[in-house]
Amino acid sequence: MSESEPAPHAPTVLLEDIAFQWPGSRFRIGIDQFRIERAERVLLLGPSGGGKSTLLGLIAGISSPREGRIQILGTDLGTLSSAQRDRFRAEHLGVIFQMFNLLPYATALDNVRLGLSFAPDRARRVREHGPDQDAAERLLTALGLPKDAQTGQVASSLSTGQQQRVAAARALIGDPELVIADEPTSALDGESQQAFLDLVFQQLDRSRSSLLMVSHDERLAGWFDRVVRLTDIQQHTEMPDAVPA
Repeated sequence: MSESEPAPHAPTVLLEDIAFQWPGSRFRIGIDQFRIERAERVLLLGPSGGGKSTLLGLIAGISSPREGRIQILGTDLGTLSSAQRDRFRAEHLGVIFQMFNLLPYATALDNVRLGLSFAPDRARRVREHGPDQDAAERLLTALGLPKDAQTGQVASSLSTGQQQRVAAARALIGDPELVIADEPTSALDGESQQAFLDLVFQQLDRSRSSLLMVSHDERLAGWFDRVVRLTDIQQHTEMPDAVPA
């Protein structure tokens, strides 16, 4: 099985015996086990600065642990090169960043389609049902972005809520098996937050994708199959200073 082919019966995410330490830091992060099943929606709660983004980076293959095993869809990320991890992430993961990370001078439609240029298998799945532009338009419309905002404005001129919808559509296009969302509703009021999550979960119900959302907002708990507190799975250990040789 190649690195781009997920194992059909493996959990979406499996972390075991993880140890991670940023260069220059005296603190080591440890995770005994963390898993997400297929089509499961998990909310990871923790305070700002508590290590949520570090965990997402490990799951996405952006960072690598010093010890332990990370399997995504049955693929051991530790067996992949950096380039292979990038390809795997593009094909199988959709990421909604807290700051959106849109190309500011591209249209909403172009921002959504851009990720497909790095993921030929995912693009092929989209094009089995027609042009990728049509798929991007349908997804943006389903997520509540008006037609004139899809092509008539650059991303930097859209409102925060509209940019959020573009970021979600970019993550969801092509039905990735795992969607990761990093504090995606932090800039929204309660009513806008509910409307946004309604639309995102409708798309997830259709695709049967797994979802890992990280947040500090306890009010989101009712949306998810399972709520995990970062303090329950993660340990911080202060390492002793190195002893001179």
